[in-house]
Amino acid sequence: MLAIVRPDLVGRMRSRLPAEPSPIDLDPARTALVVIDMQRDFLEPGGFGAALGNDVSLLAAAIGPCRVALDAARAAGMLVIHTREGHRPDLSDAPPAKVSRGAPSKRIGDPGPMGRILVRGEPGHDIVAALAPIPGEPVIDKPGKGAFYATELEPMLRHRGIEALLLAGVTTEVCVHTTLREANDRGFRCVVLADACASYFPEFHAAALAMVSAQGGIFGWVSDTTRLRAALQGDGP
Repeated sequence: MLAIVRPDLVGRMRSRLPAEPSPIDLDPARTALVVIDMQRDFLEPGGFGAALGNDVSLLAAAIGPCRVALDAARAAGMLVIHTREGHRPDLSDAPPAKVSRGAPSKRIGDPGPMGRILVRGEPGHDIVAALAPIPGEPVIDKPGKGAFYATELEPMLRHRGIEALLLAGVTTEVCVHTTLREANDRGFRCVVLADACASYFPEFHAAALAMVSAQGGIFGWVSDTTRLRAALQGDGP
């Protein structure tokens, strides 16, 4: 069963979330938390990300803040959606231009340390245990970087009257930012939770966050999980 927003709760409670470039008022019944691609292959030692020479501890640092965001959103009755990047086992949904990128033997569909790389159903494709979805939380399997491309995300949000998104996950400059831009063009108000996002490249993380709130919030707002939890608990300013 998917979580449904109760019409009788819509508009009854609003939370003011401190953020950059300015505070934003959120109705939890019309807000969704989207946790993007917190997958074992990207975050765990011995996964594909580590095999490429990346420091996976940089991404793993977002697990704790993502958990804070999940707990706060669940307590507020907010819709929570998880995403995973990956492809069908036959790779029929993987564009040849994407499959051909990367070093030979380290491409989509090749054997990796946690199963075939970016293939649905493999151990590395799954979400890390600390952030596992609970019953009622949809999991979107996406074939691209953005969570809206070739997925059911938009109708899920529209059917529930969602107007604002809280974005968390990895990596900040790739899948989080692509989803942010897609959502912005579709009219959703977006807040990126800075501490619940991460990149293998800290300078990319910082630059991606700066882009969000530049010029008065060209893509949306930037906040963090400490402020989110306080706002949803009614402890904010």
